[in-house]
Amino acid sequence: MSPIGLFYGTDTGFTEIVVKILVEEFDLVAPDLLTVHNIADVPVATLAQYDRLIIGCPTWDIGQLQADWDKAYNQLNSLELSGKQVAIFGLGDQYGYSNSYCDAIGILAEKFVNQGAELVGFTSAAGYEFTDSVGVKDGQFLGLALDEDNESDKSPQRVLEWVWQLVDEFDLVHFLEPIPA
Repeated sequence: MSPIGLFYGTDTGFTEIVVKILVEEFDLVAPDLLTVHNIADVPVATLAQYDRLIIGCPTWDIGQLQADWDKAYNQLNSLELSGKQVAIFGLGDQYGYSNSYCDAIGILAEKFVNQGAELVGFTSAAGYEFTDSVGVKDGQFLGLALDEDNESDKSPQRVLEWVWQLVDEFDLVHFLEPIPA
């Protein structure tokens, strides 16, 4: 089994686009680090099989979870996630939904912490234009925030930087290929 389980939900396909970018970037670091799961297609208990998790969820309407994560949300209560590291990425529209930009990050972060997980992968909220987000604490997103509606051109660089941050925070150095001398 790969060392990281990536679980995502999507309705429009934007989150799946980001998942593909994440997979490509992780494959450049070291192949086969990720096993990708659409949360709609697997039992929620599958998350507990991994010590490192990446969670992808867009924010819908005014601060709501994507439909598949909404269905899975209460089922997460049955999981014991102590000792597991969780990194969350979220998608939102910082202009159209400025008062709830990437709230899904915060909603899921709270749930995973309540189940014993350690959050990693925080990123700066600087450079974004929004009014409020439950996904932000002390000037940092509790994960990676992306805006495919308005700033899709910034996503590849943000994802690349986040992947290398996670390589460090997930302590994946021993999975990296040695550089030939």
